[in-house]
Amino acid sequence: MDLIIGGYAQGKLNYVLGKYHLEQSAVWDKTIPKEELRDGTRVVVNRFHEWIKERMQNGGVLEEELSGFLDRCPDCIIISDEVGNGIVPLEAFDREYRERLGKILIMLAGRAKEVERVVCGIGQKIK
Repeated sequence: MDLIIGGYAQGKLNYVLGKYHLEQSAVWDKTIPKEELRDGTRVVVNRFHEWIKERMQNGGVLEEELSGFLDRCPDCIIISDEVGNGIVPLEAFDREYRERLGKILIMLAGRAKEVERVVCGIGQKIK
């Protein structure tokens, strides 16, 4: 698994599609596949942070769902905005979401083969 992080509108998806020579059809936007893909396509999960927020709002079991996905698609690419910088949100849910996403990204970074931060469409290797 590879993890790509960066700020909003920094060109993360275009960077991934170019770097890995993938088509838009490989992209799962704000969701993860529920079953293994048999066509050999490398899975790209774009806007992972929005999937986390939606699952939190709907009572999802994030770590369990994510673990199952990573077992099914160990060669996936996860793209997420960094949401932990800037002003601390006023709403309790937004603070909890920010904290939980940060912890999940830390776990993913530890498990990832590569971690990159994208700024202005340029990737910076972290791991």
